[in-house]
Amino acid sequence: MDRSERRVVITGIGVLSPIGRSPQEIWEAVVARRSGLARPTCLPRDVIPLRAAGEVREFTGNIKDFGEMDKEAQKNLRKALKVMCRECQMGVAAGQLALNDAGIRIGTFEPERIGTSFGSDYMVSEPQEFLEGIKACLDGDGVFHFERWAGEGMPRLFPLWLLKYLPNMPASHLAIYNDLRGPSNSLTLREASPGVCLADGLNAIRAGRADCMVVGVTGTRLSLMKALHTVQQEEVALGDEEPTTACRPFDRVRPGMVPGEGAAAVILEDSRSAVGRGVKIYGEVLAAASAAVAGRHCVADRKAALILVLRAVLKQAGMRPSDIGFVMAHGLGTQSCDREEAEALAEVFGPRGVPVIAAKSYFGNLGAGAGLVELALGVLALNHKQLFATLNCDDPDPACPVDVVREPREVARPVFVNVNVTPQGQASAAIVAAWNE
Repeated sequence: MDRSERRVVITGIGVLSPIGRSPQEIWEAVVARRSGLARPTCLPRDVIPLRAAGEVREFTGNIKDFGEMDKEAQKNLRKALKVMCRECQMGVAAGQLALNDAGIRIGTFEPERIGTSFGSDYMVSEPQEFLEGIKACLDGDGVFHFERWAGEGMPRLFPLWLLKYLPNMPASHLAIYNDLRGPSNSLTLREASPGVCLADGLNAIRAGRADCMVVGVTGTRLSLMKALHTVQQEEVALGDEEPTTACRPFDRVRPGMVPGEGAAAVILEDSRSAVGRGVKIYGEVLAAASAAVAGRHCVADRKAALILVLRAVLKQAGMRPSDIGFVMAHGLGTQSCDREEAEALAEVFGPRGVPVIAAKSYFGNLGAGAGLVELALGVLALNHKQLFATLNCDDPDPACPVDVVREPREVARPVFVNVNVTPQGQASAAIVAAWNE
């Protein structure tokens, strides 16, 4: 469907991040250059040698963290918290906060006309879930006997433990407690999830299958098992440097990725509906796309994936590279990924052809959650007509031919592209513009 027939706008933002739990808080943090990175408190330091992490320390999982809700919905949600892992709780909370920000309550829309598309990382059970069952299968010498597991171990597990770690549960909980009966989807594409979920929501509205979509993501690299996987498999900053300077996207001496946790959600809405409701419009989503590239031996080609997705999203929006005002980059802070991303951006936009912001310098890699926090910051930059500075890029790497925003600037053109990529070569991108009736 032609974009002019059904325009899709953002009418709500919900965010849980290491630099704040509201649009106002995260914007104030980046304007003040206030990092959310610190020494991790959620992991055993004698087991996992992380010295910097982006934790959402103010999120406790208390029902108050979910914002204002209908009393009946709040009562039911409070009961359900025991079947949500922290990752899931943050996702549901971000979705609720976005709904509140958009002024959406049960009855605002016909239930069949509002849906959700929610993304996440893979979710991993915590070892504690199995602890009592394992103890029941130990003999006097502490030896585990597997043959006793079915009869003596499994009965000790929390009966609904699996529901806590299913990646479709954030969408399910949001739909149940807010009576969202429209299109519903759950996607697990790691850091590429945000752009894919945005495309899903955008297409649902443009195709006339919905008038409003709750689009969100939640992620973590800080649960115990995820942190172990991250340290073993990825380029991670493990030095003893000051945590606030550990994430150094596009800097010559960048030490690696800084793990974090977080969630975000936006409300996508048909512009006619939003104007009719008289609500604040943050911006207009023009396009969203995804791509994946890997070689014959399944080795990811992130540069090729990024080039493909950037060209695809520009074509979908009917734009030229020169129409883009700035890029909200993936900016992971690793030697390899930053170089490949910078080369891809230079290929599409020309060497230093567009201002680039790397927001992970403030909060690290929140897994699937990072990209939508970055998109929210890009939208806020449009609203404030100001680009905020990337932290810690003190000595830009000549091998990364991009124009990193190191000091605040005015927004030259009110449209930006947000891009993310996974280690497996999956990339996604979205283009958002300032709202103009």
